Amino acid sequence: MPKQGKRYSADAKSIEGLTEALPLADALARVKSFKKTKFDQSVEVCLHLGIDARQADQLVRGSISLPHGIGKTKRVVAFCSDDKVDAAKEAGAIEAGGEELVAKIEKGWMDFDVAVAEPPMMRVISKLGRVLGPRGLMPSPKAGTVTPDVAQAVKDYAAGKVDFRNDDGGNVHAVVGKMSFDAEKLVENAQTFIDTIVKMKPASTKGQYVKKVSVAGTMTPGVPVAL
Repeated sequence: MPKQGKRYSADAKSIEGLTEALPLADALARVKSFKKTKFDQSVEVCLHLGIDARQADQLVRGSISLPHGIGKTKRVVAFCSDDKVDAAKEAGAIEAGGEELVAKIEKGWMDFDVAVAEPPMMRVISKLGRVLGPRGLMPSPKAGTVTPDVAQAVKDYAAGKVDFRNDDGGNVHAVVGKMSFDAEKLVENAQTFIDTIVKMKPASTKGQYVKKVSVAGTMTPGVPVAL
């Protein structure tokens, strides 16, 4: 395990005495009280779920627009028909189009964070699977990036819509804001994300669904949240 820095070690020591998980508002307040850094750290919520990540019907995956955004904009491209290009760009897309956009990406252009597409365009962009897939950028109906309303999808993702997907260990996490956010906004964002995951409990999951919840900053230790 890599050696942690002095700031992290000091923060970790400050919560060594915690004997039980804290209410969400208190846990986030503790994270915000950690030593400041030179940059505005992101705040993340992580849930450890009682799912079998090997089973396709127990995967927890989706996207969500948080009430107060996440303090970060994303560069979005839209694969759409010519008559929707202007609307996509007005909504915030840095590039929009069909075959010509595919060709640009095939030549190596990858200066974007999210790709959205209208359903008919999936046939056109299927050739990009090997390029976009490994980077997690291939539009997908399950992730909400394939939709008839491309302009709205662009608007949502450009404003910081959050994608999430459980890992092999059954953990699912997402950024819910910045350290500079007001406490109330962080709490509301975090609670919205937690509630969303709880509602997505797979029908085939057995036993306790949400086992642990924690919150942390980019460079801080995690603080346990009471279930």
